[in-house]
Amino acid sequence: MPDRVPHATSTAESGSFCTARCTCGWRGPARRARSQARTDAERHLAEAQPGTDGESGRPLE
Repeated sequence: MPDRVPHATSTAESGSFCTARCTCGWRGPARRARSQARTDAERHLAEAQPGTDGESGRPLE
C-alpha cells in the first residue's frame, strides 16, 4: 500500500471569505463564516481517516 499523504488543515481569508485548505491539496468552498470553513476542514479530516465511512467518521464494520 502506498504511503498516505498526511492531512493538516488550515483556513485562509480572502476579502470577506474564508476557505479551508489541506496539505493533501483539498480545498473547501469559500464561506463568509469562519466557523463554517472550520467545520468543512473537520469534515475533510474525518473523511480522510482510513477505515471510516467517510461521512460520520464512524469505523466501518
